[in-house]
This record gives sequence, C-alpha cells and structure tokens, in this order.
Amino acid sequence: MPLGIGVPKTRAFAIARRDARLPMEVEVRIFGHTQMPGTESTFTENVSARGARVLSTRRWKINERLVISTVAGSFRSLARVAYCQSAARAGYAVGLEFTEPTGRWVVSDRNCT
Repeated sequence: MPLGIGVPKTRAFAIARRDARLPMEVEVRIFGHTQMPGTESTFTENVSARGARVLSTRRWKINERLVISTVAGSFRSLARVAYCQSAARAGYAVGLEFTEPTGRWVVSDRNCT
C-alpha cells in the first residue's frame, strides 16, 4: 500500500512551526506505547530538524513519550507526541517532536531554513 494515501498533508496550528517540513520517507522504528508494547517499524511522511510525521498502526496520546530510531544510521531520540490523527488506510499520522536526539538525523537546521 502506498504511504500517504488519504492522509491530510496540511494542518493548521495555533503556533507557527520553527522550521519547514520536508517530504521524505525514512524507515524508522518507534516504541514505548503504554497499551501495546513492542517495536513498530514504519516510515516518516515528512521530516524537519526537530521532528517528524510518522505513520503508525497504534493510536498515541498527545504528550505521550516514545523512542524513535532510524533503521539505517545512528539516530535515536526520545520524542513527544504533538498530535495523532486518523489516517485512512494507514492507521494514524503522528506528529513527533524530538526531545533528546542523539546521532545524525536525515536533516539539520541548515536544510530546513
């Protein structure tokens, strides 16, 4: 199934983003769900230096904490769930804010200005 089908690409926020999101699929693993333990392998829909939008089969609560890591590379971060929206045929679209990043992410602040 193609990623992003039926998933809204824009969202109105009360506070403007500090950096732009770049459409990019990055294979990641997320874990830390309190009701459904285990690791989920998934993809990002878009990324920035400070966060990402990932697709998940699990519903996450706003402000819930999870761990995200890239499958290829050394990036790993504790992340805060900024939002979780239903995504037709894809489960949920989850906005993540990286709170304790380590390693090299796919974009830096220079890429997002």
